[in-house]
Order: sequence, then C-alpha cells, then structure tokens
Amino acid sequence: MSGDEISLTLPADEAFHHVAHLVLGGLAVRLDLTVENLEDLELALDALLERTRQEEDITVRVRLVDGEVRTMVGPFAALRAELEHDGSNDLTLSRILGAVSDSHEVVDRDGAEWVQLTKRVETVQGAAG
Repeated sequence: MSGDEISLTLPADEAFHHVAHLVLGGLAVRLDLTVENLEDLELALDALLERTRQEEDITVRVRLVDGEVRTMVGPFAALRAELEHDGSNDLTLSRILGAVSDSHEVVDRDGAEWVQLTKRVETVQGAAG
C-alpha cells in the first residue's frame, strides 16, 4: 500500500469520531501495524478532532510512505497558536502530538491550517522478527 492515500471527510460532530477510528483500525490491519502504533495514531487523531468546530467538516488523509504513516488533518481555523504555546508542565496539544508522533507541523492550505503528522511505524512481522 505504500504511497496510496486514504481520505475521509466527516462532520466535526463527536458522534462521527468513531468512524475515523474504524478507518484507522482497518488501515492498521491492512498494513499489519503494531497495536502501539495504532494507539499512537488514535491518540493524535482524538487530540485534533477535539479541536474542530461543530459547523465544519474535517478531513483526515493517511498514507504510508517509506515506513512512515503521514497524516494530514484539517481544516482548522486557528490551531497554530495552540501548537506553539509552551505550557511548560501542562498537557498541551503540542506535548500530546510530540509524544505520539515523530514530527508534527501546521501547514497552510487553501486559507486554513492543517496539521501534518509523521509517525515511523513497525509492522507486526517487523516487530516479531
């Protein structure tokens, strides 16, 4: 599946967040990812989905390239300031994303902010062997 992209657009309403989890779970099974990698991806996604506005749709794009899961989530009206905020000991969005991904950044696209996450992943076969 390397290079293929899965794109899911759903209402920002919390009731639809489970759909995003189902898609990630299906992707993890197809790619034979470890449970730890799936949990990290879900935590990052949940942290971002909690910051959507109810009246907007949210898009999640996921692709595997060279052993990395690259995820784009957006659009957000204003997320850059929150990601750049250093809350020292606070559990900030930046701290959460930093703990569960190898890198994260805000990318401007079409007048909105998107969050790009990169996570190096192991497959179950790679972890066992």
